[in-house]
Amino acid sequence: MSTSSGTIPALPEVSARVRELLSRMTLEEKLAQLVGYWLDQGGNVVAPMQGEMGGHEGTGELADVTRNGIGHYTRVYGTRPVDGAERAAWLWQEQRRLQRDTRLGIPALVHEECLTGLAAWKATTYPTPLAWGASFDPALVAEVGAAIGRSMHALGIHQGLAPVMDVIRDPRWGRVDECIGEDPYLVGTVGTAFVKGLQSEGVHATLKHFLGYSGSAAGRNHAPTHAGPREVADVFLPPFEMAILDGNARSVMNSYVDIDGIPMAANSDYLTGVLREQLGFTGVVVADYFAIAFLQVMHAVAADRGEAARQALVAGIDIELPAGDAYLEPLATQVRSGAVDEGYVDRAVLRALAQKESLGLLDPEAYADEPPAVVDLDSPQDQALARTLAQRSVVLLTNDGVLPLSIGERAPARVAVIGPNADRPEALQGCYSFANHVLEGFPEYPAGIAIPTVYQALAAALAVSGAPTEVVLAHGCGVEGDDSSGFADAAAAAAASDVAVVVVGDQAGLFGRGTVGEGNDTDTLALPGVQRELVEAVVATGTPVVLVLLTGRPYAVGWALDGTHRRPAAVLQAFFPGEGGGLAIADILTGAVNPSGRLPVTLPRSAGAQPYSYLQPILGGPSEVTSTDPTPLRPFGFGLSYTTFTHTDLVVDDSVGAGGTFSLAVTVTNSGPVAGADVVQAYGRDVIASVVRPVAQLLGYARVELAAGESRRVTFEVPTTRLAFSDRRRVRIVEPGAVEVWVASHAGASAEALPSVSSTNGAISNSSLSVAPQVPGTATGRACLQITGNVHEVSTSDPRLVVVGVGEA
Repeated sequence: MSTSSGTIPALPEVSARVRELLSRMTLEEKLAQLVGYWLDQGGNVVAPMQGEMGGHEGTGELADVTRNGIGHYTRVYGTRPVDGAERAAWLWQEQRRLQRDTRLGIPALVHEECLTGLAAWKATTYPTPLAWGASFDPALVAEVGAAIGRSMHALGIHQGLAPVMDVIRDPRWGRVDECIGEDPYLVGTVGTAFVKGLQSEGVHATLKHFLGYSGSAAGRNHAPTHAGPREVADVFLPPFEMAILDGNARSVMNSYVDIDGIPMAANSDYLTGVLREQLGFTGVVVADYFAIAFLQVMHAVAADRGEAARQALVAGIDIELPAGDAYLEPLATQVRSGAVDEGYVDRAVLRALAQKESLGLLDPEAYADEPPAVVDLDSPQDQALARTLAQRSVVLLTNDGVLPLSIGERAPARVAVIGPNADRPEALQGCYSFANHVLEGFPEYPAGIAIPTVYQALAAALAVSGAPTEVVLAHGCGVEGDDSSGFADAAAAAAASDVAVVVVGDQAGLFGRGTVGEGNDTDTLALPGVQRELVEAVVATGTPVVLVLLTGRPYAVGWALDGTHRRPAAVLQAFFPGEGGGLAIADILTGAVNPSGRLPVTLPRSAGAQPYSYLQPILGGPSEVTSTDPTPLRPFGFGLSYTTFTHTDLVVDDSVGAGGTFSLAVTVTNSGPVAGADVVQAYGRDVIASVVRPVAQLLGYARVELAAGESRRVTFEVPTTRLAFSDRRRVRIVEPGAVEVWVASHAGASAEALPSVSSTNGAISNSSLSVAPQVPGTATGRACLQITGNVHEVSTSDPRLVVVGVGEA
């Protein structure tokens, strides 16, 4: 069975059936189970360097390609527009052929992208993950995951390449819209909820991208990551840990980066040492597309594909995707020459077969049923769910009272809807939506689903009996480019209206096709093209302006939010809210829904303003020894409402043993005139620690629905592991000492005096220092919690999750 010397680390425990099956396999049959095959690349690029790395366009006979079996079929539904029922019928026949005509009779595992819903024609497009984070609603995200899983399972898809668990560190990175947020706990809880939802329907989730991908230098895709081991352990790793230990995620995908000169695709310390031996992960590690070949062509640590295969396999990558450039003949040559112990091949094959067994693919009756004759991938229930998540994700950044717009007899007589994203369905969808990921290469095909634009949805919402509002449209300019010839028409439309809704932002795409998305990084955080100039031209008319930002990243829009100059009367931030996004924005504009989204990522002052994350020590804030001010435009957790909330009567345990759990409780009251949802955010800070700690850290959060005037008592049971960090030995610990605990409306809100920027007792006076004003917000006073006892070294058996309760006030 194997030529293993018995020193192979992290050998899996598998069933007798899997072990017996391995014993009957030839080397060629083993390797065939470790690769994917891209049946139909469709002629358009949906993966990095696909053209250079590909050459697997399906021109060969499928029977010959799969003569030894096959591990995965790559994107059966998601490479070009195909009818779901017709493709399912073909897939069932193909799986039966593999059972019948290959010696071992093992079906293929089918994987697809599912980051914003199943990336297939006519399937529901949900909000992008950055919008999941903005909702602060893991329960709803779990429902979305389950809905996506049901569609995938019905089509015979076994594995979804989502969620992205990368923690945002730089908004210039093009893949920010795929991420959930900048706080590891928010990313971990929301991402784990998606994992649980997807896997509840029998589809395996894939955690992306292990590890450190979002920390790439200068926000450039595929760039090196300059992160120390403490940042990796305390920021990048915890979301993966939660999804594996609390969500039982069944697959992990490597990141493209190198950390300190070691490519992650060849890093056994992380792929085996941390992932397998520390976290106890027992699932399958799949390569990000072409990542193994990149060890040769991008990282230059391997002389050829065979050497790349050896490094990746030994490090811990089990499956090569999307094809077998390295793990077929090149790896076979390495094994036969003795350069690779066949035991490493066996280790990967055992994991692959165990996964197929868990999915039922090794059962004789697999595919004995019939494929679905009718497929509805965008049911009314799915549409409603997409709209609800979009509603809860939109963030109100400022409002002078112009919102909500009245409807009925008090409605404005005329509304101008202006901007390059006002009437484009593509503007509502993220990079990994089918429309922007695939369909843009097939312009002859319709979207296949209803995606009402902001203009269409608002016009319908205002077209009520009694006094219907006239709604006019003007594009003004494009998302990109410097053509301002439409400004005059846009300004004229606004001047003749009672209010102007200006919709600007991004176009998601891949590798230069768009302004944000994979391979669309930026060196500026100014709105693309001449969109700012368009907004300013409309504002200059004197008509009240509601600015709607449809983007995949936070932009530096201080000009629209602050200052005494003329600016928009209200600003809404929507992170690619999906097919229901136009309807959701119209709901919020008209007051049918009260905005409740909160920023999952800091809104920066400029592209050069650091830090981007709120998780910064005192040294990361303003100081008299520098003339640059890193204070964010709007902090993590910020978001306004059409009502107001207060947080009172904070009670926190006086002490807790290191490694234990403490309680905090607060009363939240809707002190305003209408019903709304508050996101109650609990923060903590180590007063003195053995290593530098941030001035604020999210401990837990709760989304609470409240009627006008209603109060509820919110309790948090917080494990002290929420305050854990890597000590000077690089061991994760909970350290005894004093901790400040408080509840606030956002990460920058404080009832206490903020640390002074003056720290040299007047010895230094920086004449250029201009400290930004504090962003408005509310916070309770800070309670002092004493962590007692000895230093507690954290293990995987320690609790990670905060337990939240909402009861009577």
